[in-house]
Amino acid sequence: MKLKILLFTTLFYTGTILLAQEKHTGPVIPEFGPVWDIPGATYQLDKDGTLMAVFDVMQSPEDHTQVNPWIETAARFLNMHAAAGMDPENLKVALVVHNQASTDLLDHPGYQERFGSENPNHALLSALMESGAQVIFCGQSSIARQVPIEQTIEGVQLSLSAMTALLQLQDQGYRLIKF
Repeated sequence: MKLKILLFTTLFYTGTILLAQEKHTGPVIPEFGPVWDIPGATYQLDKDGTLMAVFDVMQSPEDHTQVNPWIETAARFLNMHAAAGMDPENLKVALVVHNQASTDLLDHPGYQERFGSENPNHALLSALMESGAQVIFCGQSSIARQVPIEQTIEGVQLSLSAMTALLQLQDQGYRLIKF
């Protein structure tokens, strides 16, 4: 019985402490990618290692005024690992964008023409690329979704296909993260 009470008390107070924490952004992408600190993690982060992640981004919110949360995941990845003590130079990120998410790469004029508002993803994508992330657009989706590379945010790269980019990045040591 005492063990059950001790376990309940520990879980209650631990849960309360975790619930009392606030998400924060930065240090890599200050305006996006809020994360929680995880004090007491028992699976330790190799702060001296290198993490190379490729995010397969194919979905987009139905509301065209919202930031794409699947793109923001890359900012969370960078922020949480840097906040936990990893050198941002050891964090390599690539986003392979295709399918519904194709229009999220449009520059402001192209987005305005299509959806009647500025692209809510523009600042996020620009910040990611400024931090060293690669944003790679599927050439097949470019044509199928009528999103020419000339109308995308500066710095977006065009690939033959999403499949091509995903395979090549994984061959280079990137690990696929798919949500």
